Amino acid sequence: MNILNRLVVACVPAVPKPIVRRFANRYIAGETLDEAVRVVRQLNEQGMMATLDVLGEDITTHEEATAAVVESEQVLHRITSEKLNANLSVKLTSIGLKLDKSFCLDNTKRIVQTARSLDNFVRIDMEDSTCTSDTIDIYRSLSKEMKNVGIVLQAYMRRSAADTAKLIPAKSNIRLCKGIYNESPEIAFKEHDEINRNYVSLLRTMLEGKCYVGIATHDTQLVESALQLIREMNLQHHEYEFQMLLGVRKDLRDSIVRAGHRMRIYVPFGKDWYGYSIRRFKENPQVAGQVFRSIVFPWNSHS
Repeated sequence: MNILNRLVVACVPAVPKPIVRRFANRYIAGETLDEAVRVVRQLNEQGMMATLDVLGEDITTHEEATAAVVESEQVLHRITSEKLNANLSVKLTSIGLKLDKSFCLDNTKRIVQTARSLDNFVRIDMEDSTCTSDTIDIYRSLSKEMKNVGIVLQAYMRRSAADTAKLIPAKSNIRLCKGIYNESPEIAFKEHDEINRNYVSLLRTMLEGKCYVGIATHDTQLVESALQLIREMNLQHHEYEFQMLLGVRKDLRDSIVRAGHRMRIYVPFGKDWYGYSIRRFKENPQVAGQVFRSIVFPWNSHS
């Protein structure tokens, strides 16, 4: 099936945008905040939380970064006015990380302060390896004075065990995911089993360190391992949560919710939906193949 997945990815740039949009629709809330609000409200009604992500990383000007900050603040105010059970996820390259680190720190601080004034929370997303150290630096700087901010670590990164050790003393709020960027074998595990082993090891370390962890995975094996750790440590439901992407593995998602666990859905939206879709399909051909199969063979879809 890997051949089909890669064939789908190779063909996507030549496919008209309306067709790509059909591929992406179930994974993206829409282009506008109004559309995202409707999706989040539906998720809330089904007993799930959400985190909103305004698409548009890797901006190239200070003006674009400032506009992204304003848009993030608008999202936070809308969450409050609509009384949604949701928070905000932010990619630092969308607010100036690759332009000027101190400028990005100021922008991130502004967003987190706005969230704090609204009794809300901001998750700083993790991007490719060129951003890892700077992202952790900015998170650690902000978390010293504000507690309504969290970070993401990727289990396929070889450095994540050392990063976890640095974050545990502050009982950091961490989303743990596998990671999807195409990294070299020198800095990232490449095999499924070794990534999964590292994920479980990191999760155990984080939970034992009393960190609040967003267990972000669509892998049934990892969900089962996480549930085993939760039982073993006798954790209460408010001490962790599961997280999944919008539109992915609804069967697994719903079973976790039915069992009484907290579930947060990552809800991306924005005008950059096309760029986001192309990047995600290239970074993870399996997702592209899954979307293709769910459209062509909807009766046999397990996503």
